[in-house]
Amino acid sequence: MKTILLTGFEPFGGEHSNPSWEAVRRLDGKHLHDGSRIVVALLPCAFGAALDVLGTKIRLFAPDLVVCVGQAGGRADLTIERVAINVDDAPIPDNAGSQPIDAAIVADGPAAYFSTLPLKSIVQALRAKGIPASVSQTAGTYVCNHVFYGLMHLASSRHAIRHAGFVHIPYLPEQAAAHPGAPSMSLNMMVEGLMLLLEISVSVKLDSHISGGSTH
Repeated sequence: MKTILLTGFEPFGGEHSNPSWEAVRRLDGKHLHDGSRIVVALLPCAFGAALDVLGTKIRLFAPDLVVCVGQAGGRADLTIERVAINVDDAPIPDNAGSQPIDAAIVADGPAAYFSTLPLKSIVQALRAKGIPASVSQTAGTYVCNHVFYGLMHLASSRHAIRHAGFVHIPYLPEQAAAHPGAPSMSLNMMVEGLMLLLEISVSVKLDSHISGGSTH
């Protein structure tokens, strides 16, 4: 039986919850149509420690597919990240009080890694289901990008991992209520969207050739 590892983060930045974990944990133990089993893990919002936990879970479960999920307050849709860059440049301290500036994630590592998820096919399928989605060209330079880059670096040396990538999700409505004007998405829609994303990731062999670019 194939295994899919899905991760979310603990709350950070003064929030009392993190939609990435609230959505991810609801998929623990679920199975996809091809029989693949989903296992989940909670990552600390801390540079270094998050990658330590992720690496431990990858060694434990030996997954075929790994998708890490993070909160992006202010975004209005599920954003499928295209690229991770080799830099930590934290605008705020992490939950352990660390605030690296202009620091390499992997010394002498490549400048960037691209996601191996079928990005365009995922976005196309989500939109067809009425779930707002887009390709994102930046995962930031905080812990989410740190984990994304670290994941892809691990995946580059572990051939058993067929696909890997990162997804950002919006605030939950109750979070957005404390940030006037900020968009949000219901937890049920997030869960549905992540499940569909995983189904597309394991079934699509060749990504759709459609635009997912941006002018800014």
